[in-house]
Amino acid sequence: MTDIHIKDLAHPELNEFQRSVLAFGESLTTDFSPDGILEEASAALGLTDYGPDDFRERLALICDEWNADEGLTGIGRFGLRNRLLGYARNRLLIQDVLNRHPEVHEETIEEPIIVIGLPRTGTTHLLNLLAADSRLRAMPLWESYEPVPTPGEVALSGGTDPRYQRCADAWEMMQQTVPHLAAMHPMDPDHINEEIELMLPNFASYNFEWFTHSPRYRDHYLAMPQLPHYEYMRTVLKILQFQQPRDWPRRWVLKSPMHLENIPELQAVFPDATFVVTHRDPVSVIQSTITMLAYGQRMNRKRILMDELAQYWSDRVHHLLSRCVETRQRLPAHQSIDVPFHDFMADDMGTVAEIYRLAGLELNAGARDEMASFIASHPRGKHGRIVYDLEGDFGVSAEQLRARFQFYFDAFPVRQEV
Repeated sequence: MTDIHIKDLAHPELNEFQRSVLAFGESLTTDFSPDGILEEASAALGLTDYGPDDFRERLALICDEWNADEGLTGIGRFGLRNRLLGYARNRLLIQDVLNRHPEVHEETIEEPIIVIGLPRTGTTHLLNLLAADSRLRAMPLWESYEPVPTPGEVALSGGTDPRYQRCADAWEMMQQTVPHLAAMHPMDPDHINEEIELMLPNFASYNFEWFTHSPRYRDHYLAMPQLPHYEYMRTVLKILQFQQPRDWPRRWVLKSPMHLENIPELQAVFPDATFVVTHRDPVSVIQSTITMLAYGQRMNRKRILMDELAQYWSDRVHHLLSRCVETRQRLPAHQSIDVPFHDFMADDMGTVAEIYRLAGLELNAGARDEMASFIASHPRGKHGRIVYDLEGDFGVSAEQLRARFQFYFDAFPVRQEV
């Protein structure tokens, strides 16, 4: 395993290709007008029905905040605007399916297995392990980015879905502009993604906070009722299920950190789920999260927001964990399990076996073989191991930061790491 020391985190030393991409971005004019985004999406698809209009307020707020951010690079602005355009397109396609096939609402999402936990707590590895079981249904990244096919598009040579190829092309570009990202958070097309991606066409979810510094949106998100957005997400899951052959697996495996602060809403929408709550030293989580975000900012920001990232994500993790401690006990004991990170890392298949027992699912030889194959092809540290330095890079003391989270250590069996 190769150790990766990112020594230019705060002051990036860019290669020729990165500089050329940034220079190209400065030649672009990016229009963050909400009407312009919606009109472009409609013109591209020949569709006009966006469904309920409540999303427009959220889109307008996001556009206004991002447009006013003078710290974004040209390519950063362009990339963010393209995200919004993509979500507008997806919203049109989702609404079109619902208009043409109202029977989608008759679909049911039954007994999903849902992983709930902070980023960097093993949730991705656990989700991908469960998804390796071919009896379960998971959502690969390419499908989450474009849940509904574009009408009229045909398969590429070899039968490749155009959506898959677009995702692969984006991953290839990402590896050229931010090459160490693969060691932090792989984003290849087959990577199993979080279902809250399906909230984005509703211009909801905390995901917008990950794309760029968005405190105004955060405040709006935290103040708004989350149940409608969880219901929207479930509807898109129903569409994915409706689009697949009837003999495909129909028991979903899902996961997201966002669920930590929305446990009541999650339970209301998926009352028969098996809930798996992962736990890890929040200092370790914050350290790796802000390092990843700071590294990504070399392409989308003129200045790396080292201090702002440390403060912002310390606060966000605190809120996520505060809500978890407050609401975790609402999950029925016969439907939920807590998984400390150190236990999962010591015996990942033992943890899977416990989850299967709780979910009433047999961990048979076929599933074990599929998971073993996944582990063999995805060894820990496959793309290298990032060496973190919370105090050296961000000027944050692990001990002082950890003191904020004593309430969490008191509530769950979490081991200190950093």
